[in-house]
Amino acid sequence: MHRFLIAICLSVLVACTPRGQVTLDPAAATVGQLQTIFIGTTRKQDADGKFGNTRSEKINFARYDISVPPDRKLGEINWPPRHGKIDPNTQFLTTDEIVYQTDALFRNDLRKQLAAKGGEAVIFIHGYNNNFAEGVYRVAQFSHDLKLPGAVIHYAWPSAAEPLGYAFDRDSALFARDGLETLMHEVTAAGAKRIVLVAHSMGAGLTMEALRQTSIRGDTKTLDLIGGVVLISPDIDVDVFKVIAHSIGKLPQPFVIFGSDRDRALRFSAMLSGQSDRLGSLSDVRRVADLDVTFLDVGEFSKGMGHFTFGDSAALITLLSRIQDVQGAFESDRRVRVGLLPGVVLTVQNATQVVLKPVATVAADLTR
Repeated sequence: MHRFLIAICLSVLVACTPRGQVTLDPAAATVGQLQTIFIGTTRKQDADGKFGNTRSEKINFARYDISVPPDRKLGEINWPPRHGKIDPNTQFLTTDEIVYQTDALFRNDLRKQLAAKGGEAVIFIHGYNNNFAEGVYRVAQFSHDLKLPGAVIHYAWPSAAEPLGYAFDRDSALFARDGLETLMHEVTAAGAKRIVLVAHSMGAGLTMEALRQTSIRGDTKTLDLIGGVVLISPDIDVDVFKVIAHSIGKLPQPFVIFGSDRDRALRFSAMLSGQSDRLGSLSDVRRVADLDVTFLDVGEFSKGMGHFTFGDSAALITLLSRIQDVQGAFESDRRVRVGLLPGVVLTVQNATQVVLKPVATVAADLTR
């Protein structure tokens, strides 16, 4: 009974939030800043050709050009109304959409983008309770706000997009492992020189499973191209994460986990699974001390559900976008790495935990 009540609470928390939808407006290209998002998806197309919430064993490829409106706050996504006038100055809109008829056409277009971006690729894997549009527009928002380098690719796996669809989504994440592995191969074939994986919530478990499969297959060509992994509020059992990480062997570096014990969605997930916490709400970094990971605690930036603070906190986005040399630091010395980030640093064996603080808070601390 208590699990049913938890699910009801979760549905109430998100029910008042309007669901995202793809709205096509080519004219918006002259108003907003365009973000090109390449897509691999194991969602099945419906009768109207839209990608819905049911599963497809065949992976499809697409490209969406999204207009990011000029009049909005950092981290904010404003959806156009289902009925009524749209406003490209304030709303996210799609200016062009292409569903590729062959894998080769997808690779050719992606190859051009990769060549223009120096061979850098970022693959984003969405989390629980996301429909197709929400995943695509969220990628456009945070890649724009964080000024991500490289070609941006989104893996859209078949979430039910229902607050009470947690079990379906967990099964779908397992179903979608091969699709993500295939997408990584396609990005590699298109000429990527470096791939960064960014996964949110339940997408983190999917990502770890795909990396494990790749390692077991001995696919060193793909693994050698993984130049970093970022898990945002990962909804995965800590012990499961550890055993998968050990199966992978040497984790791609940098390997960064954004989390917070203020994440309300992960609290519900932990209660549903009969646990005290999930990886994204880890309270003691010593539990992953034998792994070469950096846990960035973003609790002080948390608002609302606190489940995507990395992407929707204007203060945190500003902080991260100002760290110009963070990649060089990740590739060199751990002490330099954490020195770029304002906060309290704790290192236990191979793992590092950084409790991030707003810049104003850090300045106040220094004057005491």
